[in-house]
Amino acid sequence: MNTGEDIQALRKIADFTRLISVFILAIHFYLCCYLAFKQWGWTAEITDRIMANIAKTGLFNSILKPKLASLLCLAISLVAISGRKDEKIQLRPIIAYLLSGLILYFISVLCFYLNGSPSIIAISYITLTATGYMLILTGGGLLSRLIKEKLKKDIFNTDNETFPQEERLLENEYSVNLPTKYRLKDEQRDSWINVINPFRGMLVAGTPGAGKSYFVIRHIIDQHIRKGFSMFLYDFKYDDLSRIAYNKLLKYKDNYEIKPSFYIINFVQNLCYEIPNLHLQRKAEARYQWCVYHPLQRQRWKTTLLSISQHWFQTPKTGTWWIRGQHSKDCHQNRW
Repeated sequence: MNTGEDIQALRKIADFTRLISVFILAIHFYLCCYLAFKQWGWTAEITDRIMANIAKTGLFNSILKPKLASLLCLAISLVAISGRKDEKIQLRPIIAYLLSGLILYFISVLCFYLNGSPSIIAISYITLTATGYMLILTGGGLLSRLIKEKLKKDIFNTDNETFPQEERLLENEYSVNLPTKYRLKDEQRDSWINVINPFRGMLVAGTPGAGKSYFVIRHIIDQHIRKGFSMFLYDFKYDDLSRIAYNKLLKYKDNYEIKPSFYIINFVQNLCYEIPNLHLQRKAEARYQWCVYHPLQRQRWKTTLLSISQHWFQTPKTGTWWIRGQHSKDCHQNRW
């Protein structure tokens, strides 16, 4: 079993191996481009002695040997790279990174056949080789991460616990169809939640701000108004749902055989009113009628209250839902 100390030690070894790779490449640059470094004043007697002793190892007798050694140390260091999990890693860009990096890394030797000053040749050679090295480092890191993700076991069994879900749109004259997404293995797919018979009842549960209105309720309002239904809407956060319902009614009013009306009962202001001109796109002028004085509206209000709490008109009022809760202060209801 791998512990945290083992992982830290492995990372240190990988970093040290990568440092050796860079060190070999830097010595190679110094020996191959010595004339340019001398022109720039970046040489010293003690440095030349050290480089001469290193060159006696035989590793730097040719241009190809040190580059291959540096590449080998880099490949060893990439084995320990884990990085963060990324589901968007694809094999095609990894191959592009590696191929372009290898081409630049080895083709840079052609710079020594150019006719130019030692400084220009050195800058060109170092730039191309370093660019190829960075591309190989990037592609190798992504490749190592991709291989580890493919070989690593799913310790939480997440992939095997996924299952195919309904991807067909099953729609009828009463249905509510909610678009959604789900994960199958390592792929994200589109699906539908088809409520074929909403009259059997629907319960939407979630914490405040979870998105109940946005992901569910607004689709129900939109689809049922589009299909020509009448609706009794309880808008606890007035006028969020009321605006949605009114705008959808304006949009789909031609789907109704009988021209619909939009009524609002407002318990906060103790009034009810109608918004008659649905063909107007601007805010309609409302006709206000006080429920306590208008007999017809008073009777409608009484019927509504009795449907919610049968104890509302008793003396004294014993409707616990109305007395103890805050709903009576914020209760708004719409219907048409």
